Amino acid sequence: MRLINRKPGRPLALFLMLVPFVAVIVAYMVGSDMRLSVNPADKLLPAPSTIADTAARLFTEGDRRTGRVLLWYDTAVSLRRLGIGVGIAALSGLVFGLLIGLLPHVRAGLAGFVAVLSMVPPLAILPILFIVFGLGETSKIVLIVIGITPFLIRDLSQRVIDIPREQIVKAETLGASSLVIALRVALPQIMPRLIQAVRLSLGPAWLFLIAAEAIASDLGLGYRIFLVRRYLAMDVILTYVLWITLLAFLIDLVLRWLSRRLYPWAGAGL
Repeated sequence: MRLINRKPGRPLALFLMLVPFVAVIVAYMVGSDMRLSVNPADKLLPAPSTIADTAARLFTEGDRRTGRVLLWYDTAVSLRRLGIGVGIAALSGLVFGLLIGLLPHVRAGLAGFVAVLSMVPPLAILPILFIVFGLGETSKIVLIVIGITPFLIRDLSQRVIDIPREQIVKAETLGASSLVIALRVALPQIMPRLIQAVRLSLGPAWLFLIAAEAIASDLGLGYRIFLVRRYLAMDVILTYVLWITLLAFLIDLVLRWLSRRLYPWAGAGL
């Protein structure tokens, strides 16, 4: 049997999934042990036990000045910024994706503009956003919106264009207006794709959020990481990085579950 036709069973698939994670952990432990054996005061690769102790402290101990547990407070602030930015981007991508995909005149006017806009590096215009919107919440949210909206629009509009023409013709034969076609024919078919597109855009969204918080903020996960870097506090940095990774994984898991629950006919996706 050809390799492309062989599928691993559940135990083997679980084992293969865990292998890369175990390999990374083992490589880190070996590297940390080698560096600490030469210099016990080395901060670049702290021992896993040090990271665990730091994580326990960050999750439970309050700040001496304010009494807040900063990790939880930073998490709430960052998730609020991320949620607002991704929500606005998803709604914009859905609306403009439908318009560009269904209406030829809108497609002629906006498709090229969105394509060019998607090529602009969002981080390159971050200083402009700070100048226009200030250093507050607005500039950080706008960066996320600008960063992922063009991708969502292009992806969803193409999905609308790919809808079989026969479905639209049948709806027109039954007397459906353009609005009814958009809401009853196109919208149900692109909603699963919207969830998948949001999942794929979460990585860039986190990147834009962390970058904005690192440059101009006094709260947030990105701010805290870049604050402690000057002290070479790698145990704190790695704790925050692992926490962000876990948050991103959980959000992706929720979106995947939501897609399966609401649109089982669309498949499991990535």
